[in-house]
Amino acid sequence: MKITKLNLYIVPPRWLFLEVETDEGICGWGEPVIEGRADVVKAAVEDFSRYLIGKDPSKIEDLWQTMYRTGFYRGGPEVMSAIAGIDQALWDIKGKNLGVPVYELLGGLCRDKLRVYSWVGGDRPDDLEKGVRALWDSGCTAVKMNATEEMHYIDSFEKVEAVCKRVEAIRNTMGSKMDIAVDFHGRVHKSMAKVLAHELEPYHLMFIEEPVLPQNNEALREIANHTSTPIATGERMFSRWDFKNLFEDGYADIIQPDLSHAGGISEVKKIASMAEAYDMSVAPHCPLGPIALAACVQLDACTPNVCIQEQSLGIHYNKGADLLDYLKDPEVFKFKDGYISIPASPGLGIEVNKEKVLEAAEIGHRWKNPIWRNYDGTVAEW
Repeated sequence: MKITKLNLYIVPPRWLFLEVETDEGICGWGEPVIEGRADVVKAAVEDFSRYLIGKDPSKIEDLWQTMYRTGFYRGGPEVMSAIAGIDQALWDIKGKNLGVPVYELLGGLCRDKLRVYSWVGGDRPDDLEKGVRALWDSGCTAVKMNATEEMHYIDSFEKVEAVCKRVEAIRNTMGSKMDIAVDFHGRVHKSMAKVLAHELEPYHLMFIEEPVLPQNNEALREIANHTSTPIATGERMFSRWDFKNLFEDGYADIIQPDLSHAGGISEVKKIASMAEAYDMSVAPHCPLGPIALAACVQLDACTPNVCIQEQSLGIHYNKGADLLDYLKDPEVFKFKDGYISIPASPGLGIEVNKEKVLEAAEIGHRWKNPIWRNYDGTVAEW
């Protein structure tokens, strides 16, 4: 079997899909994208095509090493996202060719079902009680919310109190039956992150996420001294080499590599195994589309230290299209009592509706994240 063609589709709301064709008629799908830089990643995939056309798609590790190592300059979000989507598509082809799900090629099932969580409240958290009730009624038992809006290096305690009041509103509405995670989103600098982590302690959160930017991971040591809440991070880390110091420092509890950013299924499986050796769990980052989620589920199914999976159904970014719109069978990701079933179909376990993809690609998107500023006009983290 040989790779014959790579087709790329920029589709709403903010995704990039990849279809890899072969001379035996088997096609694989991947989702290589950096949110806000879809065109850049598309160009990177097109550049990698010169390594791929005419090659045997079953040689996944060799192709991965070729893409990563032979360009001399390595890594970074756009390059690793391009590799990630290609890697997903190659695993999809391999599974389809052998007639088995990808997880069977990675050691087989180690769990019967997979817990998932949903987003609530949007970029500027609002109307949380109504949102949480609706999610609970839909079968969701765990939610994540953004913590705060703009926050300066040193800022008003009023903003910290506002975060606590929002979390308290969910607790008052749902009690302890709904697990809550709070995403600092890298918006909070070390000085205020310590305060916020400490003040959230009474609410017994599932985890706090990205309390500081990954460039400042050394600050996790000090933040960990102010809370017993598990600390999660890793969505903006792109290879096992990026994670190496995080593991050795030991102040994170949950890592969140993104299978569309961190080198795909091949690389994240290795990162997860490294995390297991450091007694850390994995909760893959995935506020993206159905192909990215399908790749995550394949990894989760055969990875024992995965604790929960993010998914984007109804997330505030999904305007114009949602998670299930590009699938022929939207029931594949239906959750019940907080869990989804592990798909048994070959490859990534989904069937992409190509007609819908082609229609949506005619529309495309130009999604960019907003630019925020602090009260004094300085640029704020989004």
